[in-house]
Amino acid sequence: MESISRRTAVACCAGALLAPLAVRAQAFPGKSITLVVPWPAGGSTDRHFRALSEIAARHLGQTILIDNKPGAGGTLGPSTVALTAKPDGYTVAQYPLGMLRYPHMQKVTWHPIDDFTFIIGISGYTFGFVVPAASPYKTFNDYVEAARKAPGRIDYGSTGVGTSPHLLIEELAAAAKIQLNHVPYKGNADLMQALLGGHVMAASDATGWDKFVDSGQMRLLLTFGEQRAQRWPDVPTARDLGYNVVSTSPYGLIGPKGMDPAVVKTLHDAFRKAMDDPKHLEVLQQLNQTVWYRSGEDYRKWATETFTKERALIERLGLAAK
Repeated sequence: MESISRRTAVACCAGALLAPLAVRAQAFPGKSITLVVPWPAGGSTDRHFRALSEIAARHLGQTILIDNKPGAGGTLGPSTVALTAKPDGYTVAQYPLGMLRYPHMQKVTWHPIDDFTFIIGISGYTFGFVVPAASPYKTFNDYVEAARKAPGRIDYGSTGVGTSPHLLIEELAAAAKIQLNHVPYKGNADLMQALLGGHVMAASDATGWDKFVDSGQMRLLLTFGEQRAQRWPDVPTARDLGYNVVSTSPYGLIGPKGMDPAVVKTLHDAFRKAMDDPKHLEVLQQLNQTVWYRSGEDYRKWATETFTKERALIERLGLAAK
């Protein structure tokens, strides 16, 4: 009897210790959640996450507030979350591919894998290269020929050093044996305004240019998918033009390291349901993007493998930290 009583007492103590954890998990979320978008308001990523978050908020029963925190090629927002946010699930962020490249290019105070909790993989970009409608460059080959005649004097803008839009054009430039002048911006919104204002000749970016192309203000010269974009079937891919450069640049949702698995599951499940919502799928179609679902575990595995692979690209382009 004494042994049974002792075991019963131990079990009761263990249950008492676990009870607060269960209560916390059941109570989450008890207030609004902040989702950091590391790009300016109005761009394609901002448009995507505002739509997705509105749907996910209904499943969570709490408001999701978008906090635009651009800078450092999209790495400032998520790295700030990793270094300063509590791992309570109330602050999360988009995790762009640049997070797996930037540490290869310069010294950073965060680790792209160890300092994060990976929640869910969501989608990937369609990248394209655009010029103003009045540009003399009718095709991408026209642009390349101009660069050959004026090395280093033909420019283009991107959403920042080390971002996919930057590195894609650098890969093309290396393959075409031309020298371009790269002008980095904080994100899609200011890049598009710079292009429309004549401050830069061309722009490499995700589909934040879609409305300008459709309205006739910009000309789309090139995309970077495996196949031509359904929305712009007459526009060639880089591969169509003989360049073996393809990218969709997947992204998802992260939080700081050390998050409660139960809280992670709650966030994952809400965003997973939101991803399948017809209104979200409609937004993806507008952006010419597709669902790229990964569980938190699979997303972390992908990020770990990609971090190793991206170093080879950075070194090949001569951008690795000395």
